[in-house]
Amino acid sequence: MTSSSAQTGLLPLHPTLLSIGYLVGFLSCVGLLAAAYYFEYVLYLDPCPLCIMQRIATLAIGLGCLAAFFTRNGKISHLIALVFILASAIFGTWVADHHVWIQGLPADQVPSCGTSLEYMIETLPLNELITTMLRGNGSCADVVWSFWGLSMPEWTRIWFFGFVVAAVVALASTFKRR
Repeated sequence: MTSSSAQTGLLPLHPTLLSIGYLVGFLSCVGLLAAAYYFEYVLYLDPCPLCIMQRIATLAIGLGCLAAFFTRNGKISHLIALVFILASAIFGTWVADHHVWIQGLPADQVPSCGTSLEYMIETLPLNELITTMLRGNGSCADVVWSFWGLSMPEWTRIWFFGFVVAAVVALASTFKRR
């Protein structure tokens, strides 16, 4: 057996396994967004600005996974999709981590509640809207749901970190294969 035919380590992953992973990533994002809308429209838990940003990051990861699936045979387009997934997952991890931090603040240090999200969308320029949403407000400190002792942002942080790891593995595998 020559050194070129011997596989050492787990990378590169088989292309079929990567394709299945992209679809699983996309479907995971669909499930996460469906759960978010269930919490909002069935359980009447209104999302705070940071929750909305986490939804946007989840949507971006899902679209990136879909793009990676459809561009899996391309070179540059596939790498762009994977980098987009990674960037979106890192952003989502940061937002979720910031949200968890706000929830852990003492009551006297929590940022004051601002205007409603609808009003901000209608009146603020885009850069100011994003800055305000990322800052969070008093409603972001409310823990309105938990499962196994973890709040919703803590669960999304776990998911986002998983997406970061998956994107890094997919990128490494893609680079190693080419």
